[in-house]
Amino acid sequence: MVKKKLSRFAEMETFDHVVQPLFDEVFNKDYRLKGKWAKDFFQNDKPLILELGCGKGEYTVGLAKQNPDTNFIGIDIKGARMWRGAKTAVDEGIKNVAFLRTRIDLINSFFGKEEISEIWITFPDPQPKKYYKRLTSTRFLGYYQAFIKQDGFINLKTDSAELYQYTKQLAEINKLEIVIDTDNLYNSAIVNEILSIKTFYEQQFLAQSKPIHYLRFKLNNSIQLEEPTEE
Repeated sequence: MVKKKLSRFAEMETFDHVVQPLFDEVFNKDYRLKGKWAKDFFQNDKPLILELGCGKGEYTVGLAKQNPDTNFIGIDIKGARMWRGAKTAVDEGIKNVAFLRTRIDLINSFFGKEEISEIWITFPDPQPKKYYKRLTSTRFLGYYQAFIKQDGFINLKTDSAELYQYTKQLAEINKLEIVIDTDNLYNSAIVNEILSIKTFYEQQFLAQSKPIHYLRFKLNNSIQLEEPTEE
């Protein structure tokens, strides 16, 4: 297992579409690609979409294959997991996808004002005891406000009813427009090719007959966000 991990880390170093900055390059400072991803990295002017906590990269790669006129970046700190998506992109010649290995709480070092069009958050840790660590908390949404386009979409796909209800309540009390809302995605009429992309963890949850919750809402960059009342 250790040998396999080391070989994957070594291979990741050879991938041109994988960015792995050192901590000292981004802590309390801007990374060299901030505000320049489309121009300097992808070398085009296409919209840019993020997947946060991308894991094995199934969603990032799936989205990129279905949307060739958009650039996608999967972000995660776990390099051994990320290798799978990065390797798939190489093997299948997918050019509109990249992977960024970093902590998500450092995300403001990487992206400039209105650089990102949309964010996907797929099956994150629901953090049942630490709401401020949730990727849809006001803390993290506040980070996203600094770089997502005004009224850019936030997509949450989760098996956690608690995280789904928390995020929905947060959107409602902050008057963020909810565009799509279902507590049972695969028993709804909204399933399409994009929403049918399944991550490794989602397949496990479905095998356990867990309902999948999906929420899509717009993020207003000009307001101070309020946390929902204590659960």
